[in-house]
Amino acid sequence: MTTPFTLSPLRAHRSGLQRRHLLAGLPALAAALAAPRLVRAAPATPVEIWKDPSCGCCHDWITHMEANGFHFTVHDTGNNAVRARLGLPQKLGSCHTALVGGYLIEGHVPAADVRALLQQKPKALGLAVPGMPVGSPGMDGPAYGNRRDPYDVLLVARDGSTRVFKSYHQAPRA
Repeated sequence: MTTPFTLSPLRAHRSGLQRRHLLAGLPALAAALAAPRLVRAAPATPVEIWKDPSCGCCHDWITHMEANGFHFTVHDTGNNAVRARLGLPQKLGSCHTALVGGYLIEGHVPAADVRALLQQKPKALGLAVPGMPVGSPGMDGPAYGNRRDPYDVLLVARDGSTRVFKSYHQAPRA
């Protein structure tokens, strides 16, 4: 005799299979739901920067870097003294000097190149974009007539010698 609260043997067997499939899929479901949180929870890469307090292009470079997962501690004290202390030749100078992951970053270096440097981990002082080339991050956009001048990102060795890390030789926009 069956009561309304008991399952027939066939229904009980099916119910057990469904329960097992459900339980087996729970870890995969939990991982899928947690994955976006893990990506968002990755800490931003810390950067320490020295710049002039009134420099707008430095602020724009910081904005570019923050949009690419970097977090800043800013020193509005100028950068000449720290650049000299870190051993960067004057001829490679720009308007701001930063430290990230033990490397010096001088000037308007694109975030992708900083990431590449941190992944490759070369034995070097860091990267530099000497001067302030129009079209580089922080020196780009409508304020500069959307102009894009060619420039090189230089890998700076500890002895001050350089080699091209990446070239940006875009054709000017019309």
